Amino acid sequence: MTLYIDADACPVKDEAERVTTRHKLKMYVVSNGGLRPSRNPFVENIIVDAGADVADMWIAERCGKGDVVVTGDIPLAAKCIEAGARVLRHNGEAFTEANIGQQLAMRDLMADLRAANPLGAGGSGKGFNKADRSRFLEALEREIRAAARQV
Repeated sequence: MTLYIDADACPVKDEAERVTTRHKLKMYVVSNGGLRPSRNPFVENIIVDAGADVADMWIAERCGKGDVVVTGDIPLAAKCIEAGARVLRHNGEAFTEANIGQQLAMRDLMADLRAANPLGAGGSGKGFNKADRSRFLEALEREIRAAARQV
């Protein structure tokens, strides 16, 4: 069992590292660079080449049944679910086989709406807060236990 972190713009790397250490699991922190490497022996920092979706492709090519992936990227989540991995957003919401189709459709709809109104307000997302971190920690524990039952 391995934990993969889509690390660019991930606000829960430290929390994931604590959980990984407690469970003695391998954790890959995958990014295009610019992150301080961890000295934790359970954590391996992977720096991929710059470019669109290079980190996503690295994760998608390696994850599988019994693994957990943390990402906010919906297309990456879909690929990981297809490979058999369990997938969480940074706020603890799970991407599942049951909801990934709707998530992809909503993503596409929102992209179309933004394209139709280029002068529309941006940045309407809510901030990441303490409750989100707490939900993430609970969800990560739950997903790690569930992934362990898969292998």
